[in-house]
Amino acid sequence: MPSNTNASSGHSSGKKKGRRARLIVIVLVLAIVAGIGYGTYWSISTVRGSFPQTKGSIKLDGLSGPVDVKRDSYGIPQVYASSDEDLFMAQGYVQAQDRFWEMDVRRHMTSGRLSEMFGKSQVKTDEFLRTLGWHRVAQKEYDSKLSPETKKYLQAYAKGVNAYLAGKDAGDISVEYAALGFTNDYAPQKWTPADSVAWLKAMAWDLRGNMQEEIDRSLMTSRLGPQQIADLYPDYPYDRNKAIVQSGSYDSATGSYGEGSGGSGNQTGTGASAGTGTSTGTGTSTEGAAGTGLAGNTEAPDGLQSQLTGLSDALDQVPAAVGPNGNGIGSNSWVVSGAHTITGKPLLANDPHLSPQLPSVWYQMGLHCRSLSASCQYDVTGYTFSGMPGVIIGHNQDISWGMTNLGADVTDLYLEKLNSGGGYQYDGKTVPFKTRKETIKVAGGDDKTITVRETNNGPLISDRDDELVKVGKKAKVDAAAPDRGDGYGVSLRWTALTPGKSMDAVFELNKAKDWTQFRKAAADFEVPSQNLIYADTKGNIGYQAPGKIPVRGKGDGSLPAPGWDAAYRWKSYIPQSALPYEYNPKRGYIVTANQAVIDEDKYPYHLTSDWGYGTRSQRITDLIESKIAGGGKISTDDMRTMQMDNSSEIAKLLVPKLLKIDVSDKYVREAQKLLENWDYTQSPDSAAAAYFNSVWRNILKLSFGNKLPKELRVESQCLSVEPAGDTGPADEDRRVRECGERDADSAQPDGGDRWFEVVRKIINDENNDWWKAPATRTDAETKTRDQLFARAMEDARWDVTAKLGKDIDTWSWGRLHQLSLKNQTLGTNGPGWLQYVLNRGPWKLGGGEAAVDATGWNAAGGYGVIWVPSMRMVVNLADLDKSKWINLTGASGHAFSAHYTDQTEKWSKGELLPWVSSEKAVGANTKDTLVLHP
Repeated sequence: MPSNTNASSGHSSGKKKGRRARLIVIVLVLAIVAGIGYGTYWSISTVRGSFPQTKGSIKLDGLSGPVDVKRDSYGIPQVYASSDEDLFMAQGYVQAQDRFWEMDVRRHMTSGRLSEMFGKSQVKTDEFLRTLGWHRVAQKEYDSKLSPETKKYLQAYAKGVNAYLAGKDAGDISVEYAALGFTNDYAPQKWTPADSVAWLKAMAWDLRGNMQEEIDRSLMTSRLGPQQIADLYPDYPYDRNKAIVQSGSYDSATGSYGEGSGGSGNQTGTGASAGTGTSTGTGTSTEGAAGTGLAGNTEAPDGLQSQLTGLSDALDQVPAAVGPNGNGIGSNSWVVSGAHTITGKPLLANDPHLSPQLPSVWYQMGLHCRSLSASCQYDVTGYTFSGMPGVIIGHNQDISWGMTNLGADVTDLYLEKLNSGGGYQYDGKTVPFKTRKETIKVAGGDDKTITVRETNNGPLISDRDDELVKVGKKAKVDAAAPDRGDGYGVSLRWTALTPGKSMDAVFELNKAKDWTQFRKAAADFEVPSQNLIYADTKGNIGYQAPGKIPVRGKGDGSLPAPGWDAAYRWKSYIPQSALPYEYNPKRGYIVTANQAVIDEDKYPYHLTSDWGYGTRSQRITDLIESKIAGGGKISTDDMRTMQMDNSSEIAKLLVPKLLKIDVSDKYVREAQKLLENWDYTQSPDSAAAAYFNSVWRNILKLSFGNKLPKELRVESQCLSVEPAGDTGPADEDRRVRECGERDADSAQPDGGDRWFEVVRKIINDENNDWWKAPATRTDAETKTRDQLFARAMEDARWDVTAKLGKDIDTWSWGRLHQLSLKNQTLGTNGPGWLQYVLNRGPWKLGGGEAAVDATGWNAAGGYGVIWVPSMRMVVNLADLDKSKWINLTGASGHAFSAHYTDQTEKWSKGELLPWVSSEKAVGANTKDTLVLHP
């Protein structure tokens, strides 16, 4: 379904949108009447029957008093109640009205029960998710870790969801259930508190840190040596891209360092000594690989190669909860103090970068007590997760907060020596597995029972693929490793598999009144580790790094560790009091965009070896600095403009060198000329951006991608290569055809800012070995940088021509760089006609990889958008009613609702909606009012 979002081309009128919505319904009904799909009549009343009631009144058993639900013209609800329990019960009811299909799919994912809805195609995914045991851990959290108050809220929320479900057939809840009914007699079950808590596990999984990098580094050893791998994981450029905490503090028994002004809990002192012996290498240190059979080898063990390939495949099959995991993705947030704003009070911006989903992962909502008291403590508005009470990101009447992924390394893979008689080896002894049975119910098929085995490091995830059970016996291992026998297993240790209190933190954040209460709440936000930024109406700004982050014995988490050696066990966790923070820094702003939290030379703990490389964060910092230079003041609209900055930092490095290359082919020269007056902005109508990004993609492919092992390259892309491990002289006769195996969205090189840094390190070494590329039937061998660049420019000319046509006057970045929104599950795997009516797009977007407007694409896989700013917000602490926000899609999860994607057009253009929160402003903005009463 085409939808033009180019800002220069205008937008559809309301009348056209109305006709389009009616057309969708007509197409759906006619398709069914005509016998397309399953030949079952599907009436317009079925399509519309699941729409929520938004006016009048509804009786809900369990409420203690009336609750008002006020929706604005975008369907965004603001809920008013007189007790906490009524407030969260109403939140559950209202979210279920708009989003229950989404909620139901999510809880089946987190509990490893997708097969109950979608049949045998999901069995493998369920096996992996049951092995991880997210829902089991969530239930343990609810039973033993959460406060009585949090439990009470979770119970109230579940009661609200179940009140919505009561008496409804599945088809009355959402049109997707009617489609599911063609092949499955599935009926939704009651909601439970653990269903809500489990969503935090899914969020933590997608933000888990460097597991994929750990796998990739190990897989690279089949074709690359230690120094080559180190080249591809360069050190963080602290001298160029500033860390988050520059003048802040951490509290510990040994003191703190740096300075802050007025921060509660700030200490003065000489500071803790840096460096505790923790390795911070790039993945080639002998300590990090000792005993694993990897150190010093140019070829990974056959069995390990097989295991890690299978594990990577399994990771690709797990549904993305909030985004694809990897170095390229992240989020932006920053806060500017009143000293630099036109309001005299702070401005706070946030835009998390997640996978595009329909409906959006976020649900905008306000939760308001009519009068604040001990029995009703909340007056908060912002972005929520459907299926979970409370507000995740937003503001109350005193403070505002935002989040970006901290990226701490909270996962480790362990190689396990499996003994033939059962059990695994640990410190020279055989230890029995801890086991449990899991039965997977399969719609339209037989149940399947699996056995989950756990070591003292965690679940044995290699059991979830037949290929991983039997590993190679010919693997090369060093003398310190035990005999491989029938093969090593792979287990996972992950902080999220230990019950915690993150759900408590959500409610504590929602009612925090000041910096002290904010930090106390942050201490309970154990998983996932997030960068939390802060601002309050009194004018203070701050940053806190929370999270449950391990302190390792030996190793740094960059490679799989030997599970049989107790020296590699986690020793403890970084004390919450020792995690970095910053309060009212003298510079007057704080920027977090997944860069390094703190310079490792100034901090005694190891957070990760795999930061984002700071391209976005430094660009935001430069934009702020340029605005305030000479006393300039920043407005809400300036913050919005910064969010939409689409400047390409890698283009600034490469274009001057590309323009110096003498190009003889007139068609390639024609494309090269596009770069001559380009300002490096990636607007959707830019032909130069289209050509440059193709050149960048081809540079990566020629210099790095074609040299990576097949496990990292895009599946079905085949090359003629020398066999892995071949050390003889180059010989065309020995070359074999080898095809990639990685999903396009997670293949390498992805083109993120790690690759910016890789290229920056060698850009002036014109004869570096990475610039060498073999000859093909159509291209000569390259031996220098400029030769490879010339070849990449030629390849890009024909690549773009093939996609956009020969006439460069018709080229635009938006035609290559498109976003399509797909409805969960059925929009991806349903019948073609159903995908047509449930999905939306494409939209032509600007922005790009590692730009502030981070509409991410994977350079190995193509130009399509695979992650986006999932929402944008700017909070005005001087007048909260003048804050702004936008969602990727809309409030509704109903495919034919007016609010299904009614914010997407504005989102694509960088526009923001008014975000009111005071009772008076909400009242003036209300379109529909629903009263829920006992």
